[in-house]
Amino acid sequence: MTSTGTGADRFPAGTFTPDPRPAAPWKMLAAQARIETLLFLRHGEQQLLSLVIPVALLIAMSLVPVVPLDDPVQQVYPMTVGIALMSAGFTGQSIAVAFDRRYGALKRIGASGVPKWALIGGKVAAVLAAVVVQLIILSIIGLLLGWRPDATGFLAAVVFLAVGVFTFTSLGLLLGGTLGSDVVLALGNTVWFLFMGASVVTVIDQDLPSAARDVLELLPSVALTDGLVDASAGSFNLGGLLVLLVWGVVASTLAVRRFSFTMDDD
Repeated sequence: MTSTGTGADRFPAGTFTPDPRPAAPWKMLAAQARIETLLFLRHGEQQLLSLVIPVALLIAMSLVPVVPLDDPVQQVYPMTVGIALMSAGFTGQSIAVAFDRRYGALKRIGASGVPKWALIGGKVAAVLAAVVVQLIILSIIGLLLGWRPDATGFLAAVVFLAVGVFTFTSLGLLLGGTLGSDVVLALGNTVWFLFMGASVVTVIDQDLPSAARDVLELLPSVALTDGLVDASAGSFNLGGLLVLLVWGVVASTLAVRRFSFTMDDD
């Protein structure tokens, strides 16, 4: 006896349940973004770096009379926003990605059918969600401390925040996706302290030599901080934006080429 029909003829759509098939791209991205966001917000160490430390800096440097600024909160607030964003995008993601690779979590997520773009997109969405939470909390505290932004700088601030998320998340994925977890843990925190220190120095040290300032302004953390400080005052720092974009393009290009979902010994 021979079969005269195809499988589709014998078993029309809906015959078997469940009927497994890939989810719509937006559903995969939304699901991955939700998971990544929940994991990020529940991680105590990451919240210490991305929120607790910036809040402490904002309050201390605005109230304690040791910062040689006429109106400290006007410059300290945007600086702490930049530090918070940098912490979420760079340090938080680099360490999370590195340990996910170490324990095989990324490999298993890939084996489940989640494409690379959905995984990376979910991590970017997690950083965006964290930045929104940071902005709300820091803005409330800043307003209570006397911060008064210039409305004309709103668009500039949005641009710098968006490019900052892109740049520091790219740097985090590059670091966490190419090196071992122990190296990333040490290097990520060290670079974060250096970036934060450079931002703080350029804001509070008004007598910083111009040559030193010119060099520090080439760092992405300083470019982001300067851009947010200027936006808070109603101006647009084009030079800082270009520095951020260069760092972001280079980091994202290298991350795409060198990113590995597993450690070398897997």
